Amino acid sequence: MVKNASHNSHTTDMELVTLTGIAIALAMDAFAVALGAGVFLQPLTGRHLFRLGFHFGLFQGLMPIIGWMAGLGMQTFITTWAPWVAFGLLTFVGAKMIHEAVQDDDEEVARKDPTRGFTLVLLSIATSIDALAVGFSLALIGVTIWYPALIIALCAATLTVVGLLLGNTVGAIWGKRVEVLGGIILISIGLKIVLQS
Repeated sequence: MVKNASHNSHTTDMELVTLTGIAIALAMDAFAVALGAGVFLQPLTGRHLFRLGFHFGLFQGLMPIIGWMAGLGMQTFITTWAPWVAFGLLTFVGAKMIHEAVQDDDEEVARKDPTRGFTLVLLSIATSIDALAVGFSLALIGVTIWYPALIIALCAATLTVVGLLLGNTVGAIWGKRVEVLGGIILISIGLKIVLQS
């Protein structure tokens, strides 16, 4: 009996390690986007950290639930169209960031905070679309989604805050050149999602 209990505990630990690995992998896009947003946000405030961290975490947690509940009916969309949607959203936001970074000072208009409004929604969707496929896969193998979704959301929120802080530090030192790099990073992430699909 003791041997079986030890075996079950070990299995649970392995499942948690695997789940954490999946959550971190899914959060890498959110982390990279947060790096770019951190460069853009000068100065960075607690509200920025909360808004982006909360929304990226929320969407990363909701997407696997949607994928899990959708099941076979969404398989074609998830495998075929979701990468292109992510690419389009990230390219749009990335190009906008580059455009605003290269404007002359006298032509510069008020920048839109990427942690507010429509841009925040676009980024939240684009960085979490991969999680749809994960939720769908978990449904196929009979895994209950609620605990994995929570771990995925927490990892995404944490890495988003870390990315914002790192990006803001770099942005304060290097200025607009790094803002252009942030836009390029967003577009590159979109391309990566399409190429790996």
